[in-house]
Amino acid sequence: MNEMTKTDLADATKVEAASRRWFRPLLMFGLPILLLLGGVAYWIATSDSVSTDNAAVKQDIVSVSAQVNGPIVEVAVKNGDPVKRGQLLYRIDPAPYRVALEQAEAQLAAARLQTSQLQTQAAGTGADIVGATASLRIKQNALGRQQALLKRGFTTRADYEDALNEVRTAETDLADARARAANAHSAIASGEQPSVAQAMAAIDKARLDLSRTEVRAPMDGTIANADRLQVGQMAVQGVGMLSLVHTQAAWVEANFKEKDVGKMVPGQHATIEIDAYPGRDFEGHIQSIGAGTGSEFAILPAQNANGNWVKVAQRVPVRIAFDGHPDKPLIAGLSSTVTVHLDRD
Repeated sequence: MNEMTKTDLADATKVEAASRRWFRPLLMFGLPILLLLGGVAYWIATSDSVSTDNAAVKQDIVSVSAQVNGPIVEVAVKNGDPVKRGQLLYRIDPAPYRVALEQAEAQLAAARLQTSQLQTQAAGTGADIVGATASLRIKQNALGRQQALLKRGFTTRADYEDALNEVRTAETDLADARARAANAHSAIASGEQPSVAQAMAAIDKARLDLSRTEVRAPMDGTIANADRLQVGQMAVQGVGMLSLVHTQAAWVEANFKEKDVGKMVPGQHATIEIDAYPGRDFEGHIQSIGAGTGSEFAILPAQNANGNWVKVAQRVPVRIAFDGHPDKPLIAGLSSTVTVHLDRD
């Protein structure tokens, strides 16, 4: 029995030694071959596509600000509310702007009254000219009689000169009447008076300011960043009070390496994976390729014309549009992975 056990142990040892002799060469040569085959398979599978995880969902975001100053008296929305274009977002105190409109309307009434007075004055100057003309004719006739009497010696030289002076005075009065008429008619000849036009412009401005106390949505979207929108808060012209996200116009901005962008053209098919929805792929296509790398549009672009230049692989923003309407809510800023299939367009 013991001899059989020893024999079995010896045989097992021989088998194990033989296995080790085969396993070591297999491990030394088989593993690199497997890795090489795997690399070739991966290259074949990915040679017709390029991917990047440097991508994010983007949406049109508008910062809604007031166009007039004043305290907020009504807030009609809050964060997350969907709104339609033209819907009221918040209202600024309209009282000062109503007063400004009333003042402008009063200025218009005063300007029109002044215009009416000028028209009346222009009409009156016609009568002045008629009167001055008649007076001149009477005095010219008197001068003629004095001249005839002077030739016959029936009047004095002084009376003749008085009549002549009367004629000259009448001629001056007629010239003054005609000048006043010309001035009066020129003041109303251009149609609408400048003062009336200025007052009407002031009314239009006041009405526009009054309408701007109601801040409305410029497009369909969802309200965001509205924490500061409170009743009593002072709205300042040009300072954003909330953001409006256009949820129906989402896209993905994928930043591809420069060596990959040369293979791309608009229209090529793309697959989009969004981290928020694992296992769900979205179909899309290349809509446009950026006209410059990200560094070119930075506030402080890199200056390579110096002795410390180091080559860095640049990335180009590529806009990926969704095909159809995704069935998942797309939130601006969500991380994504984009694969562009180069063999299809």
